[in-house]
Amino acid sequence: MRYYAAWWLGKFRVRNEAAIEALITALDDEESRTELGGYPLRRNAARALGKLGDRRAVSSLIRCLTCEDFYVREAAAQSLEALGDSACVPTLIQLLAGGVEAAQVVPGRPHLVQPYEAIIEALGTLHAVEAVELVRPFVNHSIPRVQYAALRAMYQLTEDAQYAEQLVQALQNGEVQLRRSVVSDLGAIGYVPAAEAIATSATENSFKLIALKSLLERQLRLDPDPISEAAGGSLPSKRATEVMTLMDNLL
Repeated sequence: MRYYAAWWLGKFRVRNEAAIEALITALDDEESRTELGGYPLRRNAARALGKLGDRRAVSSLIRCLTCEDFYVREAAAQSLEALGDSACVPTLIQLLAGGVEAAQVVPGRPHLVQPYEAIIEALGTLHAVEAVELVRPFVNHSIPRVQYAALRAMYQLTEDAQYAEQLVQALQNGEVQLRRSVVSDLGAIGYVPAAEAIATSATENSFKLIALKSLLERQLRLDPDPISEAAGGSLPSKRATEVMTLMDNLL
Protein backbone atom coordinates (compact mmCIF):
# COMPACT_ATOMS: atom_id res chain seq x y z
CA MET A 1 0.00 0.00 0.00
CA ARG A 2 2.82 2.41 0.84
CA TYR A 3 4.60 1.53 -2.43
CA TYR A 4 1.51 2.35 -4.49
CA ALA A 5 0.72 5.41 -2.40
CA ALA A 6 4.12 6.87 -3.33
CA TRP A 7 3.46 6.06 -6.99
CA TRP A 8 0.00 7.66 -6.83
CA LEU A 9 1.29 10.92 -5.31
CA GLY A 10 3.77 11.27 -8.18
CA LYS A 11 1.37 10.14 -10.90
CA PHE A 12 -1.25 12.70 -9.96
CA ARG A 13 1.20 15.47 -9.03
CA VAL A 14 0.01 15.89 -5.44
CA ARG A 15 2.10 18.87 -4.39
CA ASN A 16 0.77 19.61 -0.93
CA GLU A 17 3.02 19.89 2.13
CA ALA A 18 2.05 16.55 3.65
CA ALA A 19 2.80 14.66 0.42
CA ILE A 20 6.25 16.20 0.01
CA GLU A 21 7.21 15.54 3.61
CA ALA A 22 5.93 11.95 3.52
CA LEU A 23 7.85 11.16 0.33
CA ILE A 24 11.08 12.68 1.63
CA THR A 25 10.70 10.62 4.82
CA ALA A 26 10.15 7.49 2.70
CA LEU A 27 13.60 7.94 1.14
CA ASP A 28 15.04 6.63 4.41
CA ASP A 29 12.60 3.72 4.77
CA GLU A 30 14.12 0.47 6.11
CA GLU A 31 10.98 -1.68 6.30
CA SER A 32 10.11 -2.16 2.63
CA ARG A 33 12.79 -4.58 1.38
CA THR A 34 13.01 -7.17 -1.39
CA GLU A 35 14.62 -10.58 -0.93
CA LEU A 36 17.71 -9.25 -2.69
CA GLY A 37 17.90 -6.25 -0.37
CA GLY A 38 16.33 -3.60 -2.59
CA TYR A 39 14.19 -0.71 -1.34
CA PRO A 40 10.97 -0.57 -3.42
CA LEU A 41 9.34 2.22 -1.42
CA ARG A 42 12.45 4.39 -1.68
CA ARG A 43 12.46 3.87 -5.46
CA ASN A 44 8.87 5.05 -5.89
CA ALA A 45 9.33 7.93 -3.46
CA ALA A 46 12.40 9.12 -5.38
CA ARG A 47 10.54 8.92 -8.70
CA ALA A 48 7.54 10.78 -7.30
CA LEU A 49 9.64 13.62 -5.89
CA GLY A 50 11.10 14.29 -9.31
CA LYS A 51 7.59 14.68 -10.71
CA LEU A 52 6.45 17.03 -7.95
CA GLY A 53 9.16 19.60 -8.67
CA ASP A 54 9.89 20.64 -5.08
CA ARG A 55 13.58 21.37 -4.56
CA ARG A 56 13.34 20.69 -0.84
CA ALA A 57 13.91 17.08 -1.87
CA VAL A 58 17.28 17.76 -3.49
CA SER A 59 19.55 17.05 -0.52
CA SER A 60 17.71 13.82 0.32
CA LEU A 61 17.84 12.68 -3.30
CA ILE A 62 21.56 13.41 -3.45
CA ARG A 63 21.99 11.15 -0.42
CA CYS A 64 20.09 8.46 -2.33
CA LEU A 65 22.81 8.46 -4.99
CA THR A 66 24.94 6.46 -2.55
CA CYS A 67 22.20 3.95 -1.67
CA GLU A 68 23.16 0.29 -2.11
CA ASP A 69 20.06 -0.24 -4.28
CA PHE A 70 20.90 0.35 -7.96
CA TYR A 71 17.33 1.32 -8.78
CA VAL A 72 17.15 3.87 -5.98
CA ARG A 73 20.31 5.50 -7.39
CA GLU A 74 18.77 5.45 -10.86
CA ALA A 75 15.48 7.00 -9.71
CA ALA A 76 17.36 9.64 -7.69
CA ALA A 77 19.50 10.64 -10.70
CA GLN A 78 16.44 10.93 -12.93
CA SER A 79 14.57 13.03 -10.38
CA LEU A 80 17.54 15.31 -9.74
CA GLU A 81 17.71 15.87 -13.50
CA ALA A 82 14.02 16.78 -13.50
CA LEU A 83 14.46 19.16 -10.56
CA GLY A 84 17.31 20.92 -12.38
CA ASP A 85 19.45 21.63 -9.31
CA SER A 86 23.20 21.53 -10.04
CA ALA A 87 24.03 20.81 -6.38
CA CYS A 88 23.98 17.12 -7.31
CA VAL A 89 26.65 17.42 -10.02
CA PRO A 90 29.71 16.59 -7.84
CA THR A 91 28.07 13.39 -6.58
CA LEU A 92 26.98 12.39 -10.09
CA ILE A 93 30.54 12.93 -11.31
CA GLN A 94 31.86 10.69 -8.53
CA LEU A 95 29.66 7.87 -9.85
CA LEU A 96 31.45 8.12 -13.20
CA ALA A 97 34.89 8.22 -11.64
CA GLY A 98 35.60 4.56 -12.38
CA GLY A 99 35.48 5.31 -16.09
CA VAL A 100 34.07 3.25 -18.91
CA GLU A 101 36.38 0.32 -18.06
CA ALA A 102 34.50 -0.18 -14.78
CA ALA A 103 31.07 0.32 -16.36
CA GLN A 104 30.21 -3.34 -16.67
CA VAL A 105 27.23 -5.49 -15.74
CA VAL A 106 27.26 -6.72 -12.13
CA PRO A 107 27.76 -10.52 -12.11
CA GLY A 108 24.49 -12.24 -11.29
CA ARG A 109 22.45 -9.04 -11.66
CA PRO A 110 20.58 -7.60 -14.68
CA HIS A 111 22.17 -4.15 -14.39
CA LEU A 112 25.43 -2.24 -14.62
CA VAL A 113 27.63 -1.21 -11.71
CA GLN A 114 25.97 2.23 -11.81
CA PRO A 115 22.87 3.61 -13.58
CA TYR A 116 25.11 5.25 -16.18
CA GLU A 117 22.31 6.17 -18.56
CA ALA A 118 20.48 8.20 -15.91
CA ILE A 119 23.69 9.72 -14.51
CA ILE A 120 24.98 10.85 -17.90
CA GLU A 121 21.62 12.23 -19.02
CA ALA A 122 21.38 14.23 -15.80
CA LEU A 123 24.86 15.69 -16.30
CA GLY A 124 23.91 16.73 -19.82
CA THR A 125 20.63 18.33 -18.81
CA LEU A 126 22.33 20.16 -15.95
CA HIS A 127 25.02 21.48 -18.35
CA ALA A 128 27.81 20.09 -16.21
CA VAL A 129 30.60 21.00 -18.63
CA GLU A 130 33.19 19.91 -16.07
CA ALA A 131 32.08 16.32 -16.75
CA VAL A 132 32.83 16.35 -20.49
CA GLU A 133 36.01 14.28 -20.34
CA LEU A 134 34.37 11.72 -18.07
CA VAL A 135 31.33 11.40 -20.33
CA ARG A 136 33.19 11.30 -23.65
CA PRO A 137 34.47 7.67 -23.38
CA PHE A 138 30.91 6.43 -22.86
CA VAL A 139 30.01 7.20 -26.49
CA ASN A 140 31.81 3.91 -27.23
CA HIS A 141 30.18 1.87 -24.47
CA SER A 142 29.11 -1.66 -25.39
CA ILE A 143 25.47 -1.03 -24.40
CA PRO A 144 23.61 1.11 -26.98
CA ARG A 145 21.38 2.97 -24.48
CA VAL A 146 24.46 4.12 -22.58
CA GLN A 147 26.06 5.17 -25.87
CA TYR A 148 22.99 7.18 -26.77
CA ALA A 149 22.88 8.85 -23.36
CA ALA A 150 26.52 9.85 -23.80
CA LEU A 151 25.93 11.21 -27.32
CA ARG A 152 22.95 13.18 -26.04
CA ALA A 153 24.94 14.63 -23.14
CA MET A 154 27.99 15.42 -25.27
CA TYR A 155 25.84 17.44 -27.65
CA GLN A 156 24.30 19.32 -24.75
CA LEU A 157 27.70 20.00 -23.17
CA THR A 158 29.67 20.88 -26.31
CA GLU A 159 27.02 21.84 -28.92
CA ASP A 160 29.07 19.80 -31.39
CA ALA A 161 26.64 18.54 -34.05
CA GLN A 162 28.67 15.39 -34.70
CA TYR A 163 27.21 13.84 -31.55
CA ALA A 164 23.64 14.65 -32.53
CA GLU A 165 24.25 13.31 -36.04
CA GLN A 166 25.42 10.02 -34.57
CA LEU A 167 22.08 9.83 -32.78
CA VAL A 168 20.29 10.47 -36.08
CA GLN A 169 22.21 7.56 -37.61
CA ALA A 170 21.15 5.38 -34.67
CA LEU A 171 17.53 5.73 -35.82
CA GLN A 172 18.38 2.89 -38.20
CA ASN A 173 18.91 0.49 -35.30
CA GLY A 174 17.09 -2.82 -35.80
CA GLU A 175 15.44 -2.82 -32.36
CA VAL A 176 12.31 -0.72 -31.94
CA GLN A 177 12.97 -0.09 -28.24
CA LEU A 178 16.33 1.46 -29.10
CA ARG A 179 14.79 3.53 -31.90
CA ARG A 180 12.25 4.87 -29.40
CA SER A 181 15.10 5.77 -27.07
CA VAL A 182 16.92 7.65 -29.82
CA VAL A 183 13.78 9.55 -30.82
CA SER A 184 13.34 10.63 -27.20
CA ASP A 185 17.00 11.65 -26.96
CA LEU A 186 16.79 13.80 -30.08
CA GLY A 187 13.69 15.45 -28.71
CA ALA A 188 15.37 16.06 -25.36
CA ILE A 189 18.29 17.89 -26.97
CA GLY A 190 16.01 19.79 -29.34
CA TYR A 191 18.10 18.95 -32.41
CA VAL A 192 15.92 20.57 -35.07
CA PRO A 193 17.90 19.24 -38.11
CA ALA A 194 16.71 15.77 -37.07
CA ALA A 195 13.02 16.64 -37.58
CA GLU A 196 12.50 14.81 -40.86
CA ALA A 197 14.53 11.79 -39.72
CA ILE A 198 12.37 11.57 -36.60
CA ALA A 199 9.14 11.90 -38.58
CA THR A 200 10.12 9.10 -40.96
CA SER A 201 11.67 6.78 -38.38
CA ALA A 202 10.23 3.30 -37.79
CA THR A 203 8.62 4.15 -34.46
CA GLU A 204 5.10 4.89 -33.28
CA ASN A 205 3.66 8.30 -34.14
CA SER A 206 3.12 9.06 -30.46
CA PHE A 207 6.88 8.95 -29.81
CA LYS A 208 7.56 11.02 -32.90
CA LEU A 209 5.03 13.70 -31.96
CA ILE A 210 6.42 14.11 -28.45
CA ALA A 211 9.95 14.53 -29.85
CA LEU A 212 8.85 16.90 -32.62
CA LYS A 213 6.98 19.01 -30.08
CA SER A 214 10.25 19.44 -28.17
CA LEU A 215 12.04 20.40 -31.39
CA LEU A 216 9.33 22.92 -32.23
CA GLU A 217 9.52 24.49 -28.77
CA ARG A 218 13.27 24.88 -29.12
CA GLN A 219 12.95 26.40 -32.60
CA LEU A 220 10.34 28.88 -31.41
CA ARG A 221 12.71 29.96 -28.65
CA LEU A 222 15.38 30.55 -31.29
CA ASP A 223 13.07 32.51 -33.60
CA PRO A 224 13.43 36.28 -33.13
CA ASP A 225 9.72 36.92 -32.56
CA PRO A 226 7.74 33.68 -32.74
CA ILE A 227 4.25 35.00 -32.05
CA SER A 228 1.25 35.01 -34.30
CA GLU A 229 0.65 37.68 -36.92
CA ALA A 230 -2.71 38.41 -35.31
CA ALA A 231 -0.89 39.47 -32.15
CA GLY A 232 1.14 42.00 -34.07
CA GLY A 233 4.35 39.98 -34.40
CA SER A 234 5.92 37.87 -37.13
CA LEU A 235 4.91 34.39 -38.24
CA PRO A 236 7.01 31.42 -37.07
CA SER A 237 10.20 30.82 -39.06
CA LYS A 238 10.36 28.53 -42.07
CA ARG A 239 12.09 25.87 -39.93
CA ALA A 240 9.36 26.01 -37.27
CA THR A 241 6.67 25.78 -39.94
CA GLU A 242 8.39 22.73 -41.43
CA VAL A 243 8.34 20.99 -38.04
CA MET A 244 4.65 21.82 -37.59
CA THR A 245 3.91 20.40 -41.03
CA LEU A 246 5.66 17.17 -40.14
CA MET A 247 3.57 16.98 -36.96
CA ASP A 248 0.35 17.65 -38.88
CA ASN A 249 1.18 14.83 -41.28
CA LEU A 250 1.48 12.41 -38.37
CA LEU A 251 -1.91 13.26 -36.89
